[in-house]
Parts: sequence; C-alpha cells; structure tokens
Amino acid sequence: MNEQEDPARSQSPSAEMADTLGLNEAQRSFLARYKWYLYGAVALVVFGFIGLAPRSGTPDVNFRTAAATRGDLTVTVTATGTIQPLNQVDIGAEISGLIEVVNVDFNDRVALGEILAVLDKDQLSARVRQTEAQLISARAKVEEAKASEFEARNNLQRAESLHKKGNVSEQSLDNASAAHARAIAVLASVKAQVTVAEANLAADQTNLAKTDIIAPIDGIVLTRQVEPGQTVAASLQTPVLFTLAEDLSAMKLVVDIDEADIGQVQEGQRATFSVDAYAGRVFPATITSVRFSPKNEGGVVTYEALLSVDNADLALRPGMTATATITTANRTGAIMVPYAALRFTPPMPAKDEDEPSARRGPPGLMGMMMPRFNGNRGARQTPLQAGAPGRVWVMDDRRPRAIPVEVGLLDGQRAEVIAEGIEEGTDVIIGIQAAS
Repeated sequence: MNEQEDPARSQSPSAEMADTLGLNEAQRSFLARYKWYLYGAVALVVFGFIGLAPRSGTPDVNFRTAAATRGDLTVTVTATGTIQPLNQVDIGAEISGLIEVVNVDFNDRVALGEILAVLDKDQLSARVRQTEAQLISARAKVEEAKASEFEARNNLQRAESLHKKGNVSEQSLDNASAAHARAIAVLASVKAQVTVAEANLAADQTNLAKTDIIAPIDGIVLTRQVEPGQTVAASLQTPVLFTLAEDLSAMKLVVDIDEADIGQVQEGQRATFSVDAYAGRVFPATITSVRFSPKNEGGVVTYEALLSVDNADLALRPGMTATATITTANRTGAIMVPYAALRFTPPMPAKDEDEPSARRGPPGLMGMMMPRFNGNRGARQTPLQAGAPGRVWVMDDRRPRAIPVEVGLLDGQRAEVIAEGIEEGTDVIIGIQAAS
C-alpha cells in the first residue's frame, strides 16, 4: 500500500530553502502592511469624492457689522503753501553808481515818494550842465539862422522888384532866390539841433533824478541789500536794493492743490490753516483765485490757489509755511457708512442672487482646504467716487443681502449713501470675523 505523501516532503527544494531562510514569513508581513496602506488610500479617495460632491447650503460665517449713522458730513482738501504779502515790490537802481546815503532799514515804514537811498550825483550833474550848454548854443544858432533867412528873403524881394523894372538880370534874381532857400534850410537844421539838445538834456536830467531811489508805494521794508559806499552796477540787469510790502495787515496764502483734488476746489470756498509758529491756533481764509497753469515737479502735477488772509494783529509774517484745510462740501443730516461697507463683498453668493458658478469657490472638502475665489477682489480696490453707484450688504435671515446705493460725499473715512432701506441704525456688513 502506497503511503500518503507528507506535504512538507512535497515541497520543492526552493521552497524548502525559503522556509529555511525565513523568506516566506517576511513576504507575508509585507503583504499585510501593504493591505492597510491600500485600505487607507481607498478611504481617502472615498472621502474625497464625498467632500467634492455638491452640497446644499453654505457654511456659517460670522460677519462684522457697523451701524449706519446720521450727522453732518464735511469734505475737505488739504494743501500746503506759504504766506505772502498782497503786493510786494522789489526796488532796484536803473543806473550804475556809488551809494552815498541809505535812509531806511529793515521793518521801517515808508511813504510813497520817500527817498530810500541816494547815489553819487557828481558825474550826472556835470553831464546835465553840459547838455544845458549845448541847448543854449543850439538855440543861439536858431536865432542866427532866422536873421540870415530874414536877410535872404528881403534880398529876394528887392531882386524880384528890380527884375520887373528891368534893372536886375535874370542871373541875379536866381542867386537871390537860391540864397533865400539856403537860409531856410539852415534855419530848419539848427531847429533840429535844438530838439536834439532838449532831448539829451531831458535824458540826463532823468538819469540824475534816478540817483534818488524812491519808494513807489506805502509799505514796510522787508529786505535791504545795500550799504553806503557800495557800488551798484546796472549794466546787465537791475540790482535789487530793497523789497517793500505794501500792507501786512492783509496777506495771501499761496498753496499747491493736487491734481486729484483740484476739481473740488472753487473760488469763494472757506478754509482754515495753521503755522508752526503758533501751535494750536487756527487762522481763517477764503479762496480768491484758482489758477489754470499747472506746476510739474518730479512728475507731481499741482495747481496754485490763492487764499486771502486777515492779519490785523500782524502775527503772520511773509514766508511762513502753512497747512491749509479747504472745505469743499458740507451735508447736514446725511446717512453715513464706513468705507469698508462699500468695499465689502461676501465670500458666498447672496440670497436670491444668481451668481455664476465661476465666482464660487471649490465646494466640499476642497472648498474647506482652499481659499474661495472672489471675483470682486479687484473691484473692491477701486477708489470710491462721489455720485458713483455702489452697494452695501445687510443681514437678511442670517444671509447677506445686497442693497444698491448711490455714493454721496466722502470725507476719507465715511461715505454718504442714498438708498431705500438704509437708515440711521441699519447694520451694514463691513467684514468677516470668523468662519466655521
């Protein structure tokens, strides 16, 4: 009878060797670990598909809100500039010469026509006397020429009378006529010389008068740039000797308005300004002129505006740097919301709002792990403008709801909104506090 074969004995030599070396047990251990890795991967895929599946509803979001307020809204524009006199005159010398006398000093009050300084007169006085003598000589020549013309005219008349009687030849008559014509020409020439002499004398007298530096206005001496004994050279340009301000009790503030704000600034608007010399003191002013000529410094375009300033107490001085706040608009009883309310857009579509799916973030598990795409992110960065349409969001049944509004005045922090449904105390959404 055949004996049943022992399974151990039926193993091949290679299997017996693997058992001897313990390789079959290592393989079984590896397969067991691999099985658990496979189970984990399958579980992740299943949960991922479950998370990616479309879900109804939205995650709960805690929104930050602020109440709309009612009050007075003032819009201002800030600009810097310098205090200047209304009428400032630079006084110079039109002729060259040596300064003999200086009659005024800094801060002196002067009157119209007052002599501020005197230049040396000797050379110009001599020149005046010379031209006076030339004028006298020219006038004497005129008298001499008149006598010669009178004589030549009488000779011509006698020659004509005798020629009619036949006592004078034709040649003698022609000579008398030519002599009279020459006398007339000489008289005209010397009369012209008198005119030239008179003009030279007037010019020299004017130059002599210019040696007195005279105040052209009533005012105060701001600067004095000359001393006695100093030589003034006016050959190339007029040197400035004094600077006068007509009246410091009324001055002007010249400010540079940025091109972004110039559209709001107009003549007649009220303003206030301050200077470093008087901390805490505010001075009133009024815009009197807005100039069209632009100023471009380093690529920054500004426009110059002039403000009238009352300086009855003479506290302000020319050249002071001032910071002005110009009131461009004012609204009483306006409904106002923070800027953040107009810039906010909720991360989920609003209730009853058909929003394209492209603007929605990835749903489910991926939506929790990835930030939601906001299609209005660029729009929120657009600067707010008065008169432009906008919208604010309010909570409606625990969901954000958009309310279209018209943007009114803006003061840099708050904006006036005009819309039905936005009243004093209405809570508007300004941001997200937390998400769950």
